[in-house]
Amino acid sequence: MATPETRIIRSVDDSAWSPPLPEAPGFDHLVVETPGLRTHVATVGEGEPVVLLHGFPQHWWQWRAVAPVIAARGYRVICPDLRGAGWTVADDPRIERETRLQDLLALFDALDIERAHLVSHDMGAITAMQLTYEHPERVRTAVELSVPPGFFTFSPKLAPGFRHLPRFIWHRPGASLRGIFSEAYVAQPMSEATIEAHLAPMGRPDIDGAVRPLTRGMILPEAMRMSRGVYRRRRLTVPTLFVFGRRDRPWTEDLMGRVCRDPKRYADRVEFAYVDNAAHFITDDAPTTVATLTTTWFEQAA
Repeated sequence: MATPETRIIRSVDDSAWSPPLPEAPGFDHLVVETPGLRTHVATVGEGEPVVLLHGFPQHWWQWRAVAPVIAARGYRVICPDLRGAGWTVADDPRIERETRLQDLLALFDALDIERAHLVSHDMGAITAMQLTYEHPERVRTAVELSVPPGFFTFSPKLAPGFRHLPRFIWHRPGASLRGIFSEAYVAQPMSEATIEAHLAPMGRPDIDGAVRPLTRGMILPEAMRMSRGVYRRRRLTVPTLFVFGRRDRPWTEDLMGRVCRDPKRYADRVEFAYVDNAAHFITDDAPTTVATLTTTWFEQAA
């Protein structure tokens, strides 16, 4: 576990953050300092730890309607802003394939988390997948939202699912990312206030500047490993639930059945769930359903 020299944990009042934190009653806010990184962490509840890893271009606030429901069922829910997102500050702008994984391990140690349930969405699921394969002893159960398993087989029919990547690879400083919240990715239209809350940290030059490093340093190398079948040659031992919105194209139940054929060959326990009236941004479209599926999985699979 971490030593006092490698961690400083401070509680910070909501009004002290810049830009201001979006409103979300019931959360406590901490800064966890580990070497080279000051991680903003929002927490709610008491009990067995559950760590929620946000997607892109989002941050802890993605879980505002999910985390309190999980907490009410007897869990301590921990929502960090990962490197390059939210209100977390990094000394070094470089991001490599496992940089966020090492950050997460340091955070676990700093918060004295030996094992946790792990819930992730979108880009956060890359780090979650790495943790489940490289350090399965740290994860009780996992739920991954809107992403396929690492052992999926690529099909040309999946290409539209990656149509957003070029704008991230070639992101220009100051370019708006509002389009990612368009009707192509949501089933329930987001209000202007919600979109602004998700994108608020992008006004910070370091967060805006992290878009390219995250895409080029982490997403593309990990995507190449998946396409080469790296995870089809390994075994997933953590019980994992993969959840998709039925309106999240092209990740349909039919196509997922084709590209994830015979999951028992690659994993000890994997299940799939599909949520009506939800698309890619499933935690905004159907937060209560996500929370219910998640806690049910914890209880059944742990």
